[in-house]
Amino acid sequence: MTPTPNPDTIISLAKVLIAAAWADGQISEDEELSLKDLLWRLPEVHARQWEELAIYLDAPVEAAERERLVAELRAQISSADQRELALSKLDEMVNADGVVAEREQAVVAEARAALESADVGLWGSLSRLLIGRRAEATAGAPNREKYLNDFVRNRVYYRLRQRLAAEGVVWDVSDAELRRLGLAGGLLALVAGVVDGVADEERAAMVATLRDAWSLPEASAALVVEVALSGGEPLDFYRLVREFAEVTTAEERLRFLDALFGVAAADGAATFEEIEQIRLVALGLKLSHTEFIDAKMKLPRERRHG
Repeated sequence: MTPTPNPDTIISLAKVLIAAAWADGQISEDEELSLKDLLWRLPEVHARQWEELAIYLDAPVEAAERERLVAELRAQISSADQRELALSKLDEMVNADGVVAEREQAVVAEARAALESADVGLWGSLSRLLIGRRAEATAGAPNREKYLNDFVRNRVYYRLRQRLAAEGVVWDVSDAELRRLGLAGGLLALVAGVVDGVADEERAAMVATLRDAWSLPEASAALVVEVALSGGEPLDFYRLVREFAEVTTAEERLRFLDALFGVAAADGAATFEEIEQIRLVALGLKLSHTEFIDAKMKLPRERRHG
């Protein structure tokens, strides 16, 4: 009977694949699609595991963090069978479509080298001892998975905090307010970008909304907007709405509804699609249909199409 691959080892292998793909500091859209296609061929990757992988796709993996991931992968290889199973899974993954691009070859070579360097034979105990020491040495390396819950529940807040940390900047804003800022920025971005991208006027309205509501400097509000509109994995509409509803009062949600309409109409008029998106937000924020209509009617007739 063929042994079952260790799911933890397979997930660790997938993380090393992603880290290797970031080796040149960027992953193009085509490369990302290719990599996701490879990863989705792993039957061991379920919803929660995918979130663990998506956090590494979100931003470049630097050398120290990549080294930590490789050390963790090697430390999990405890038998020759386990190593061979992981290698065969790697081969299945890359050869599934019958075409192996040069980029894929380079990425797979690094992951394969990490697996093959795990000595599980006569000197296995010594090898694992050395690997353990190496793992200790890399224990202080960056580990974005500590913030996995933030990445899943409040993507803008996660990216904003990572950006501020990377630049060594500290804002005079509590963590709770920074989280609310992230949620608000995400919802504004979803409304502004629902049709044909985001106009300059809409971006400026987003900045003004966050600046005034949180008494932020212009540059800080602009950074939140920049992060919210930065692309990558799509923002989770329903999670954003639910989380925002939990940390705001009914009065704050009503004011925010006005702000959403203001952003939607900033480029001349709120489109039907934008108004419909705002209606769904209002519904998720537990605001009544009457409150939604009242907010909509505050716009001049010529600035609403819905």
